[in-house]
Amino acid sequence: MKHIARKRFGQHFLTDPGVIDAIVRAIDPRAAQPMVEIGPGLAALTQPLVERLGRLTVIELDRDLAARLRAHGQLDVVESDVLKVDFTALRATASGPLRVVGNLPYNISSPILFHLLDHVAVVQDQHFMLQKEVIDRMVAAPATADYGRLSVMLQWRYAMENVLFVPPEAFDPPPRVDSAVVRMVPLPQPPVIDVKHLSELVQVAFSQRRKLLRHTLGKWLEQRNAAGNFDLQRRAEQVPVSEFVSLAQSTQA
Repeated sequence: MKHIARKRFGQHFLTDPGVIDAIVRAIDPRAAQPMVEIGPGLAALTQPLVERLGRLTVIELDRDLAARLRAHGQLDVVESDVLKVDFTALRATASGPLRVVGNLPYNISSPILFHLLDHVAVVQDQHFMLQKEVIDRMVAAPATADYGRLSVMLQWRYAMENVLFVPPEAFDPPPRVDSAVVRMVPLPQPPVIDVKHLSELVQVAFSQRRKLLRHTLGKWLEQRNAAGNFDLQRRAEQVPVSEFVSLAQSTQA
């Protein structure tokens, strides 16, 4: 029976064989590597992955799709909302750090990325298909229109690159946006930082991105009696990730 895509789950199923092959080549799965796929859907990516891996863990919220996937002998199916999945616990039962892949639902892609940030210590790498404009923001350099909170909050912890463009016609039903695939590799020696504190700082800095930082971040720093020579005569988009990290380190309790 044909599965009808469900809007509430943001389902768009990948159907283009050429695109599927290009994504699998970008991921480069090797036999016996512990891999977790988020939102396997109709298994377009799942099947070529598991053929190379031998076994694959999949996370699927749609109970009809989860039932179909359970019939596959090489899949370990976790029927759950991915935001409730403990990836650190999954790593505890695996033979090594996790490789995480998936076609992420457009409506909750950012929450998934931040959820995985909490488990980054057990991850080897991540390959995700997302809305292209989200990936543009993830990998953006300072002093560009796409550079913002998402850029800083991911770049302090991952090396990232846009590895593949995916047009709407590669899906059924076709989304109204372009997609792309991003590679995210956790930095081997990340800065020691209070992530919640960095997040608050960055949120304040970008709250009015057209204004100079002295109007937004200036007050926030005054409240914390922060001294130093951080230049507030700039807009948030002009500040490199490393400077945000240094400022967070110098102001955290």
